[in-house]
Amino acid sequence: MTQVLAVGLMSGTSLDGVSTALVRLEADPPKATLVAFRQEPYGAAERGAIIDAMARGTPRDLAFLHVALGERFAGAVLSLLAEAKVSPKDLSFIASHGQTVWHEPGRATLQLGDAAVIAERLGVRVVSDFRARDVAAGGQGAPLVPLADVMLFGHEERGRLLLNLGGIANFTWVPRRGATDGALAFDTGPGVGVIDSVTRRVDPEAAFDRDGERARRGRPVQKLLEELLTDPYFEQAPPKSTGRERFGIEYADRLLARVRAAGGSENDAIATATALTAESIARAVERWAGADKGAELVISGGGAKNPALVERLATRVQPRPVVLFDQLFFDGEAKEAVAFAFLGHQSILGRPGNLPAATGARGRRILGHITPA
Repeated sequence: MTQVLAVGLMSGTSLDGVSTALVRLEADPPKATLVAFRQEPYGAAERGAIIDAMARGTPRDLAFLHVALGERFAGAVLSLLAEAKVSPKDLSFIASHGQTVWHEPGRATLQLGDAAVIAERLGVRVVSDFRARDVAAGGQGAPLVPLADVMLFGHEERGRLLLNLGGIANFTWVPRRGATDGALAFDTGPGVGVIDSVTRRVDPEAAFDRDGERARRGRPVQKLLEELLTDPYFEQAPPKSTGRERFGIEYADRLLARVRAAGGSENDAIATATALTAESIARAVERWAGADKGAELVISGGGAKNPALVERLATRVQPRPVVLFDQLFFDGEAKEAVAFAFLGHQSILGRPGNLPAATGARGRRILGHITPA
């Protein structure tokens, strides 16, 4: 059975840092084994510079950010390989998602992090720019992880819901492992992105609400929460995707300002953002995957480390069982990096990487650009 060694590289909408996963991949049947995982958090200044370039950058700023992120990603891969005691020459490829700087569903999507720089620094071919082909085929360009969910992480005998709590939350309904027919996936709305942005506004030294402590000390402003939940996105039928353009820093700033105007505290604002994430996910699950209430909900991503958020969500979706991805597979924060290693392997093999039921594309497409070593 042919195996290849690859690195999946992810920098998500939450802007918490760079995730790199060393993965052993098999094609038939599809299998991905995590060998090593590393996270490099962005510092406050580094994160601020990326946000500023994304929000107000000139073409020159974005061009330089593209190269700088390529260097940053290459360095992260080298650090991972050094820790794992693996040489770059042992890699078949690197799959780099890149840093999304703009995502307008069905129209355009742009990820930065120059693949040429990564290939040059490591001497390894790079698969990148995964989303563009799906958009060109009439799709949303997101979510793309669902094919990995179906092929790698579904239950072998029954249905399973796989929820990723990144900056944006998305879930995949998998009828059975390997069964694409009947699979459903979409972005439900904010994950931890709004929570993180509000937290950083009230405490610039905090990257996120650690252990949900601030949310626990606050109380959601119920009237505001109910109003936020009337956002048309939540009622929109899938396929659908969203990003920081809708649920980003400006959205978080407005939420914080409105909580303060209502006489609420900073912790109340974080509690309101936390409740918004939990409730919007729960409503999406009830509406679009509610038939089988015995199917477990498996949670991964940075938000899985926020017990206040997980507990609120678990209470809300009862009697559906809630399980952490870590308990079934490996560190859930590595899941997206592993998924993109899998998608990169699909590209190398000349196999489609999208799931049209999730993105709305006209059909299955081979994704990504391949930059030679």
